[in-house]
Amino acid sequence: MIDRILLFPYYLVLKSRDSLYRKGKKTSATASVPTICVGGITVGGTGKTPFTEMVVEMLGKSPKWKDRRLAVLSRGYRRKTAGFRLVLPDGTAAEYGDEPLQIKRKFPEMTVAVCRNRAEGAEILASREGAELIVLDDAYQARELKAGLNIVLVDYNRPVFKDSLLPMGELRDLPERLYDADVVVVTKCPVDLQDSERESFALGLGYGDYSMPSCLVTAKGGKRQLLLFATTEYLPFKTLNDKTDPRFIYSKRLIMFSGIAKDSQLYEYLSGSYKIIRRFVFPDHHRYSWADLDKVSRSLLENPTACAVTTEKDAQRLPESALTEEPLLSRLFVAPIKMRFLDSAEEVLFAQVLEGLG
Repeated sequence: MIDRILLFPYYLVLKSRDSLYRKGKKTSATASVPTICVGGITVGGTGKTPFTEMVVEMLGKSPKWKDRRLAVLSRGYRRKTAGFRLVLPDGTAAEYGDEPLQIKRKFPEMTVAVCRNRAEGAEILASREGAELIVLDDAYQARELKAGLNIVLVDYNRPVFKDSLLPMGELRDLPERLYDADVVVVTKCPVDLQDSERESFALGLGYGDYSMPSCLVTAKGGKRQLLLFATTEYLPFKTLNDKTDPRFIYSKRLIMFSGIAKDSQLYEYLSGSYKIIRRFVFPDHHRYSWADLDKVSRSLLENPTACAVTTEKDAQRLPESALTEEPLLSRLFVAPIKMRFLDSAEEVLFAQVLEGLG
């Protein structure tokens, strides 16, 4: 009861805002080109960036979109700049935010931009940059722009139906906003998730009619949605530059550091092959200082055979000076991740949805 009382002011703000949009007292613009929104109703940790990258890869293989001009638009969280900016691969996280910079470096030929106002940013991308389809990264709460396709991600390990609104929980939007999406993707699932477990999770989300292979469910209010399940796949370590000594990749002792919303999945993965002798945990989107990295360096000096590992997102925020000095220079690796659907039928269904845009 006390939780409901404390959360009521925030709930009232969200409910009032939602009501204004539903009644048309606040309006949403529509972009002149097809748009896909990848978002969520919780704060961080659902895998929006790797899912956005998967969408970009699938569009690049699509018969309809592979030769078209695609773009990604993000807010650029915690950047120090303002307004609309095109992301350059040799830029910094301070200019663009870590996630847009990561996407640009992975897809250097693709236009990636940041703009707090998604409607304004989409218009610039379409009219000035010639974008023919725009993927909106983390824009589900940015209701000034109505996306053509809304994809909402839900963390399997922190179900919406067991969460609370901020600050008591991690919900940043009304849980019922889940039912406004076109596609709901449950991320970070175990690779061996059983059909019965899928059905149980779907029931917890409020869907009583989930079944394979259609994956179609009926949301409260009658809207038909696609409900899919995905997992995170870790790829072989990458080096940050040609100064890294590849022999350290075979070390069985590891120092891990990260500044992401949730590092438990990475920790469990690394623990399967390495003895993690130190684990440094920083806040999400943390801007690394010399003092932060000095702690990592000192740990490496104390453990001459150990390597250091961080995430792709963290790598975008590392000061260049830190990557030119020992021992980080020769012993730092990145653990890349990608997202994939648990079932090939789900991938086919999702590809069909992307193919049908526009």
